Amino acid sequence: MKRQINPWVIALTVMLATFMEVLDTSVANVSLPNIAGNLSSSNDEATWVLTSYLVANAVILPMSGWFAMLLGRKRYYLICVGIFTVSSLLCGLAPSLGALIFFRILQGLGGGGLQPVSQAILVESFPKEKQGMALAVYGMGVIVAPVIGPTLGGWITDNYSWRWIFLINLPVGLLSMLMTTALIEDPVYLIRKTFKTGLKLDYIGFALLALGLGALEITLDEGQRDDWFGSNFILTAALTAAVCLVLVVLWELQQDQPIIDFRILKNRNFAIASTNIMLLGFVLYGSTALLPLMLQTLLGYTALNSGLVLSPGGLVICAGMPLVGYLLRKTEARYLIAFGVIISSAGLFYMAKFNLQLDYSTAVAARMVQSLGLAFLFVPINSTAFSAVPKEKIGAASGLFNLARNVGGSSGIAIATTLLARRSQFHQQVLTSHATSTDLNVSATISQIAAGLMSKGASAIDALAQAQKVFYATIQRQATMLAFADAFWVLGIAFLCILPMLFLMKKTKPHTGPMVME
Repeated sequence: MKRQINPWVIALTVMLATFMEVLDTSVANVSLPNIAGNLSSSNDEATWVLTSYLVANAVILPMSGWFAMLLGRKRYYLICVGIFTVSSLLCGLAPSLGALIFFRILQGLGGGGLQPVSQAILVESFPKEKQGMALAVYGMGVIVAPVIGPTLGGWITDNYSWRWIFLINLPVGLLSMLMTTALIEDPVYLIRKTFKTGLKLDYIGFALLALGLGALEITLDEGQRDDWFGSNFILTAALTAAVCLVLVVLWELQQDQPIIDFRILKNRNFAIASTNIMLLGFVLYGSTALLPLMLQTLLGYTALNSGLVLSPGGLVICAGMPLVGYLLRKTEARYLIAFGVIISSAGLFYMAKFNLQLDYSTAVAARMVQSLGLAFLFVPINSTAFSAVPKEKIGAASGLFNLARNVGGSSGIAIATTLLARRSQFHQQVLTSHATSTDLNVSATISQIAAGLMSKGASAIDALAQAQKVFYATIQRQATMLAFADAFWVLGIAFLCILPMLFLMKKTKPHTGPMVME
């Protein structure tokens, strides 16, 4: 007889490792200069600490359902937590950059299975009418973790050592393994298959998937740094990704035992919800990368202070998600998604009006508005995605769903940083073309700056040269600020693309009982 365990205890159990894994997608970002200096490498080489993790994570995500069938869900989850925890220890002790990158690949392989399996466990542990609230708790970890990651990573690096951003995973991982061993059980409907009982390994599908997703992540993460298709390396990676990902879909649709079941995408609500979560990842990760960068490069914020601008938004998400879980039992999910999109887009359009006189309270307020909208998106999108997915396919569906969010996040960061670089160049050219020495306003401004420098003891010649440098530095700052505004505006527009897709979804009744499709 199956033990009756409080589902909220199970939710806490799966949340531990999931929060830890998602946190590691962003916690190392602000520590890269310290890692590079400590391990005698360049900043460009150190970025592979991030890329290697994301590539390994992306490869394993959609295969989690297959591995759960082979090993059993509980055993596979424990293996993932174990690999993630041990590799975190090895990352913290890494003697060289090469070793750190290798251990990060192991960490990504272990962490990739945690999100889909924990989400599958969570969905089936709660009755339909309580799944909204359960997903709200899960969403706190998935949405808040990448927000606080840079802040936590910066604080640990500044006060201790970059190695501790990995070593802090050890107690959490050990606790998660103990709780999982004691509390989690495989569902009765999960039929485990082995190679002896007819399970086959799709070697071709696995190879195409690994190569395609790996090449895609490298393209997205290294593209801007290597000038995109101006680099033969990036061009080769992009073509490899395109060819392999098309082939893997065609191949898997013909297999009796696919390593990824793309047939799940025939479910209209799941396919649309997966697209929505991709856009959510695109905007969340893109804006989370842009806002701290703007505060640090243009306004002189420290890594910790810029993180503190994001933190109140995380609190808004934590406060809002339980409310959304409750509202999901009273209101159709599509209405909540539409409300969240409009509010979050409004916050991004608010950010598009930022200027160089931006104060702390205004930046916090804009982020809180955006975060309020995010709180209304994650749970309804997840609920809609899994509303009509058969129980035996939840694991495979969760892998695809989480992969969509991660690919969206990588794309968001890549496109946001590229847009920032290109629009900065554009605005600088436009501003410089109007700021000629023959312009009376320009001449007056430079003369005023020079007079101020001369009053502090500078010679007339030196004061004029310094005044010109100050003036053109101001133009560069203004051009960069305008580029940030453009990027926030594009993210806001991207979010609004979710709205027309809501009309294509099948209606789902509020979760007052079993989920019914109309």
